[in-house]
Amino acid sequence: MQINPVLVEIERSGFVESRHRGAAIGLDTGGEPAVRAGAPEEPIFPRSANKPMQAVAMLRSGLDLDGELLALAAGSHSGEDFHVEGVEKILAGAGLGTADLRCPEQWPLDPETQQEVARTGGGPSRMRMNCSGKHAAMLATCVAAGWPTEGYLDHGHPLQLAVRAVVEELAEEPVGAVGVDGCGAPLFAVSVAGVARAFRALVLAGPGTPERRVADAMRAHPQWTSGTRREERLLMDAVPGLLVKCGAEGVDAFAFTDGRAGAVKIDDGAMRARTPVTVALVRALGIDQDAPSALDDLATVPLHGGEAQVGAIRPAPEVFTQPPT
Repeated sequence: MQINPVLVEIERSGFVESRHRGAAIGLDTGGEPAVRAGAPEEPIFPRSANKPMQAVAMLRSGLDLDGELLALAAGSHSGEDFHVEGVEKILAGAGLGTADLRCPEQWPLDPETQQEVARTGGGPSRMRMNCSGKHAAMLATCVAAGWPTEGYLDHGHPLQLAVRAVVEELAEEPVGAVGVDGCGAPLFAVSVAGVARAFRALVLAGPGTPERRVADAMRAHPQWTSGTRREERLLMDAVPGLLVKCGAEGVDAFAFTDGRAGAVKIDDGAMRARTPVTVALVRALGIDQDAPSALDDLATVPLHGGEAQVGAIRPAPEVFTQPPT
């Protein structure tokens, strides 16, 4: 396999102490590769970047959600109180409850919420788990379609077969491997380029289609796809019309209203490297041209020594190249 290039450098006191390699691709408005790094044709597990595609499959199968709750179904929430209330609404609408969820128990991802839960004597729970919105929607889809809720996470369940078919359709390639995600759901591998193509398909679909409904819900309610203080929400606030979804192990995917799209995979899974590369890719595609300073706070991550900033997590110089013609 090709050794991917360094995408991110960690500079401290003028010294580069760490580096993260990875692959990335940016597509132009016509869907053609405009910039790239490494080998974006290699299959990866997109992890939670698959969630918008899973949500499309659920809508096609009869799920009746829109707005905030659809954004929650397609997101990886932070476990804040309003997220939990949304999960409860999805389950109640299907005549189900917390006991039907098969995602693992987890502390909230949001640090402030986690502290409050601990302060009040709470602990990890299925409802606070970042994938509970997706799991609640999967259960509601089974009810709507007349499928059994028992075994809804089995890769041979009708729901998961529908999800796989949608992933392959939107990515425009066959699934390269099947695994199990951290939440217990089946996980379908496609290439970094395939993930970018899938996100492009979401934003370019016609109004009212399942694809466009997912994209519109996520862009209108980014705090429901991530959280009040999460980077994905800040990215979508910074560039109106931008759709962004992260995945564990250093994955990011995005698309803009005109079809420009991209995806990133950090080889060692470092989440700290994800957003600086994504911002660099967004800028390489010219997506921020109307507000070039809006992404400055996300372009690098400051590093501190004591109380002073002594360095930063930043994209490597000349990280992207033009693909061969």
